[in-house]
Amino acid sequence: MFRRIGNAVVRHPVWTIVAWLIAAVAIVATAPSLPSNSDESSFLPKSYESIKAAELQQKAFPSAFTPSAIALYQRTDGGKLTAADTKDVARITTELGKKHIDQVQKVVPGQPSKDGRYALTLVQMDSKNAGQPKQADAAKVLRDDVKELAKGTQLEVKLGGSAAQALDQQDSSKRGQALIGIGTFVIILVTLLIIFRAPLLAVLPLILIGLVSAIANGLIAYATKLFDLQANSSISSILIVVLFGVGTDYFLFLIFRYRERLRAGDEPKEAMINAVARVGEAIASAAGAVIIAFLALVLSTLGFLKQMGPALAIAVSVTLVAGLTLIPAVVSLIGPKVFWPSKSWRQEPENARFAALGRGVQRRPVLTAVASGLVLLVLSLGTLGYNATFDLASGSMPKTKESMVVQDEMQKAYSAGAAAPTDVYLSSADGKPLDRSAFDAYAGKLGAVDGVANARMAQVNKDGTTADFTVTLKYEASTDKAIEAVGRVRDVAHSDAPEGTEALVGGMSSIYKDIDTAVSHDYRTVFPVAAVLIMVILGLLLRSVVAPWYLIASVGLGFGATLGATVWIFQDGQGHSGLMFMLPVIMYLFVVAIGTDYNILMIARLREEAREGREPREAAGMALRHAGPTVAAAGFILAATFATMMLAGNALLTEMGFAVSFGIAVAAFVMSMFFTPSLTALIGHAAWWPGHGDRAVEGAAGAASGSTGAGGESGEDREDSTAPDPSARRG
Repeated sequence: MFRRIGNAVVRHPVWTIVAWLIAAVAIVATAPSLPSNSDESSFLPKSYESIKAAELQQKAFPSAFTPSAIALYQRTDGGKLTAADTKDVARITTELGKKHIDQVQKVVPGQPSKDGRYALTLVQMDSKNAGQPKQADAAKVLRDDVKELAKGTQLEVKLGGSAAQALDQQDSSKRGQALIGIGTFVIILVTLLIIFRAPLLAVLPLILIGLVSAIANGLIAYATKLFDLQANSSISSILIVVLFGVGTDYFLFLIFRYRERLRAGDEPKEAMINAVARVGEAIASAAGAVIIAFLALVLSTLGFLKQMGPALAIAVSVTLVAGLTLIPAVVSLIGPKVFWPSKSWRQEPENARFAALGRGVQRRPVLTAVASGLVLLVLSLGTLGYNATFDLASGSMPKTKESMVVQDEMQKAYSAGAAAPTDVYLSSADGKPLDRSAFDAYAGKLGAVDGVANARMAQVNKDGTTADFTVTLKYEASTDKAIEAVGRVRDVAHSDAPEGTEALVGGMSSIYKDIDTAVSHDYRTVFPVAAVLIMVILGLLLRSVVAPWYLIASVGLGFGATLGATVWIFQDGQGHSGLMFMLPVIMYLFVVAIGTDYNILMIARLREEAREGREPREAAGMALRHAGPTVAAAGFILAATFATMMLAGNALLTEMGFAVSFGIAVAAFVMSMFFTPSLTALIGHAAWWPGHGDRAVEGAAGAASGSTGAGGESGEDREDSTAPDPSARRG
């Protein structure tokens, strides 16, 4: 099949390129804009208690005041507010309300701090649009207006709250995307220049993947709209590195094999056809593993991950098609001139370092397997200290952003949980009015819960069937202590609810509590499903039942090593309270799925060498000799492109960038280069049971034992196996 694909695109390169250009113009011109949502509650399905509580609040208290933005005032000299300052705050609050800013429903004064140094203006926005870009736009207008109104006073004012956080997150995301895009571009360009010393080869993947990126983004926007998926600004940053990182991987897989076939004496067009025929299956299998792993995210209960899975799967699918059609068409059209001005493509360097590494694995497979396995095992010990944090807002932007400064200052000036109180909604089970005489005792029980600063009955709906108890926690809403405390509040709210009533606990801490539960569900569901599906792909590729088990086990060790190293660096080294809650899920899929690419490339090459008639140890050494440069180049570029996420300047992308880049480096330079080939060499022919995919094909053994030229195989055999290049025969 892959030979037929290669033959079609190489024989008709112009038509292939034109088809891609037409598709790009059509999709980009008609694709809808990609929406964005930063409301954490939108990540959860309606079955969770915090979402049920939010829906009840909308019905029972449609006009209830929930601030979306908070203006925090303090004197410029840091002293206590004077009577004149208090009058200025009241005036600013009144005038702000008269402006009738879009999305703003109500502007009211808030409580001053106990130390008299801070005052508040609370702004309520349309709850139906929570987390939407239009509320971030409203926050921008509010921030400008409130600062303008404070001019000429002794007051310094900052805008915080969820809408302001969405605005700052949006700005931070744009800056981060720009830095990631530039960093990715520079890394790919410089690395390819160093590897090939050919300017055209360095620029070509950037141009081609840029075209693929435009098509992928358009298709993702279509899918997001068609299936009503949630979008998040962080996805755009991840897409950049996935498209350029994975796209460059597949480009390198093909170009290295193309160069090898040219060195073996193939005519240029035939060399590309052979390259597609021989590496196409590995690329398709590698992409299939990544796509299936990403699609496993649709099993997630979190809207953020549900949208990310299909989006990334679409991106990799388009990249796969480009790797098998667009890239071969363009390169075959240019021919060997693509390597200009370098002439090193004509023959393999003598005493190449990967040949030496291959000989080392061939001679000492036990030592190699034990040493590389121990490295992975020791790093995995760090997972024992893993802790999750749920503050997505502060995790996705620098602490210096204005909304984050407001959050920190409010925690010091007020009760830490004052900015996002917890609400307990007590409702009549039979629709009759509640017995109000039980309210004080119920509020007292809620207030006595460990971790609660105070609790009070705030309001009752007009029918008297639902009461709202405001519970202020001692801790900021997203902290572990707040999440633990809200769990205790739930227990008391449910168990001590008066007879004939039902209780629901809402608020941000309750949402984070449910997100914690949802993530735990995802660990138990997404991880094993993705692992099983990847094993199926490996089994189909290798026609083996044995190999997929130790390959997926090695990738699992790579995941453990990555998470362990991330815990040690960010939790133990930098003092973070925890890692962002979705990091292990994302890390698992990137490290396991993309890391499997390199295992697939190496094991597929090892099988080809074995089919040439080589014994397991020799086949492992030769596989490392020939596939090693590809894996090293692809692994370095992909790890480096993910590392550019650390330039974004926020905790989420910094942790994600380090973890994924480290995981890919481990997958490329430890697992696929040493652990996998040495283990396969030790297991021997049994690794391919029951398919015996490593058995020499007819005519191949002679080639391995010293026959000259590429023509020692029949035409059919040459399609199914890879003859080593001339230098390989010397080795």
